[in-house]
Amino acid sequence: MKKIRLLLFLIATALSLNNTVATTVIPPTFDQLVEEAQLIFQGSVTDVRCQWVGEGAQRRIESFVTFLIEDPIKGEPGSTYTLRMLGGTIDGETMGIADAPIFKKGDRDILFVENNGNQFIPLVGIMHGRFRVRLDNLAGREIVTDNTGGAVGGVVGLTAADFKTAIRTKLRSSAR
Repeated sequence: MKKIRLLLFLIATALSLNNTVATTVIPPTFDQLVEEAQLIFQGSVTDVRCQWVGEGAQRRIESFVTFLIEDPIKGEPGSTYTLRMLGGTIDGETMGIADAPIFKKGDRDILFVENNGNQFIPLVGIMHGRFRVRLDNLAGREIVTDNTGGAVGGVVGLTAADFKTAIRTKLRSSAR
């Protein structure tokens, strides 16, 4: 329990002080990520599809990113879940959103989702609501990085299991 409290403290402190990404988005704290997210899950991208939406001046490209849910943490995303995001590329025409995460098939992530379908990037804190999961070949375990591949909360090599435990611990303490 002491290890989990220390991990929660380190993550919360570092997320609140993180200045490694130049952005106009104020990075949410760990507590804000957990509390503001309607859904939190770990999943793998199985499809990324872009399409034109709207008419006239409202015409825009939107991306639909579908995940196979590996571990639902908060809420009920179902067995698959699709994010609807502003931006993408169709026939060589790109509409990009600064600092928006770019997903590709095969990506594995832990996501903090809010207002999907109603918000241009439906992640808490835009890119701050995406944590990449990858295998650390040297350690032989899955670790979590931020959207750019950097350390989470200043913790290099933070395991996906420890990160998810910290999230679940925060959810339990918030429910009391």
